[in-house]
Amino acid sequence: MSSAQQSMQQPDSPTTRMILVLTGIAMLSGFLVVLVAQLTAPVIAENQRIAIEKAVVKVIPGATTHKEFYLEDGKLVTEKQNQDSDSIYAGYNAEGKLLGVAAKAAAQGYAGMIYLLYGYEPSCECIRGIKVLKMAETPGLGDKIITDNNFQANFDALDAKVDIANRSLANEIVTVKAGTRQHDWEIDAISGATISSVAVGKALNESAQRLMPQVLTQLHVLEQSEVIHDAN
Repeated sequence: MSSAQQSMQQPDSPTTRMILVLTGIAMLSGFLVVLVAQLTAPVIAENQRIAIEKAVVKVIPGATTHKEFYLEDGKLVTEKQNQDSDSIYAGYNAEGKLLGVAAKAAAQGYAGMIYLLYGYEPSCECIRGIKVLKMAETPGLGDKIITDNNFQANFDALDAKVDIANRSLANEIVTVKAGTRQHDWEIDAISGATISSVAVGKALNESAQRLMPQVLTQLHVLEQSEVIHDAN
């Protein structure tokens, strides 16, 4: 028997068998990860939808129903064509009157990104409330942006008027040192949670600067739209 034939008949070494086993485990693990992601994606999406529904009626005082629009190429539409388009949630009272709109905002906080939803009232051109959707701020410090009543009071009527050219806000929304607020577009920070407070101001400013000038020119679209989605 030739040396080549003898080599072919030799059993696999322990190393080879180990490599094959590990490869099989890796392939199975990858398959399971993909499978779990596919199975849970609809559940996660539905939970996010419900969370936003509840948030909309909290940040638009008096709203009982809402309808989602998409801002695409400067126009508000009801059917999403671009995956990168911004969602605008119009809030209505029980009679179907438009009370305000809600939009998303985000900025880097101390421990990660802070994602929130804010309500905007066109009649006063002001922000009437915020709701944190997701964050990882330090318990007892950064998370006071949710629990601190004085901080939340900043958003009873935070000035977010659009300038005369209708291109941006007349004044930038800024966060100032706790107790030093002098203007309606300023946010009093929380002592000991300055970074988180500043992040909220930055998120609101960047979002409102970009979105509200476009939304205000198309209020008629929101006012004339048929309300079909209950937000309970």
